Amino acid sequence: MTFVQLIECRTSRLDEMNRLMDDWVEQTKGRRTATHAVVGKDRSDASHIVEVVEFPSYEDAMRNSNLPETDRIFQELVALCDEMPTFTDLDVVRDERLYVDTVRRFLDTLATPDDLPPLNDLLDEDIHSHDPINPQDTIGLDNARSEYRMWRGAFDFTFTVEDVLGQGDRACARWTWNATHKGDFLGIAPTGRQVTMTGMTLFRFGENGKIAETWWQHDQLGLMQELGALDQLEQ
Repeated sequence: MTFVQLIECRTSRLDEMNRLMDDWVEQTKGRRTATHAVVGKDRSDASHIVEVVEFPSYEDAMRNSNLPETDRIFQELVALCDEMPTFTDLDVVRDERLYVDTVRRFLDTLATPDDLPPLNDLLDEDIHSHDPINPQDTIGLDNARSEYRMWRGAFDFTFTVEDVLGQGDRACARWTWNATHKGDFLGIAPTGRQVTMTGMTLFRFGENGKIAETWWQHDQLGLMQELGALDQLEQ
C-alpha cells in the first residue's frame, strides 16, 4: 500500500532548506526509497511549510528513514526551523490520477460525431503538438483544431484506450484507432475502407490542468498500406 508522510514546519529560511534537500537527493542516489516529494508554502502564512513525501509502502519509508544521510539531514533541518517539525503518517486509501481522466475525455472528444467541440476546456490556448505526419509542429489551439478537423474530415473514427499511465505533469496513452476512410487524406481519395492504426500519445499538462503539449507516435506506414497507397510500390 502506498504510504505518504506529511511534514510540517515553520521557517524563514526556505532557500537554505531547499539546498539541504538538494544535498540529500544527491547523496542518496540509488538508495533512497522515496518516489515523489512536493514542498508547499502556505499562501496565508509564508513561514508555514508543508512537505509531502510518497513511498511505495510504509516499510520502504522506514528503510529511507534509516539511511545515515536522512538522519543527518533531519538534524540540520530542525536547526533551520523555528520549532520542531511535525510528522503525519498516512496510508493512501484512494489515489485519483485526474490527468488520466482528462486524456480519456480528450480522445473521446476527438471522435465525437457532428461538429468538433471547442476543446478549450481540455487544451491550453498555446498548446504545442508534435506529430511525425506534419513537417512542422502545430502551435496554438486554433491550429490544433484545424489539424483535428483534417483527420475528422478524412475518417469516421474511434479510439480504444489500451493503457494510460500518469506521473507528475505527464500522462501517456497507448491506443488503437479504428476508422472508415470517407474523405481525402494526404491526396488519397476516399476508399470506404475500414482501417486500424495503433499508436501512443504523450501529454504534458500545464499549471491550469489543461493539455499544454502532445507527442504523437502512430503506425503511419501501416495506415497507408491499409488505404492501398503502397500497392503500386509493391508491384
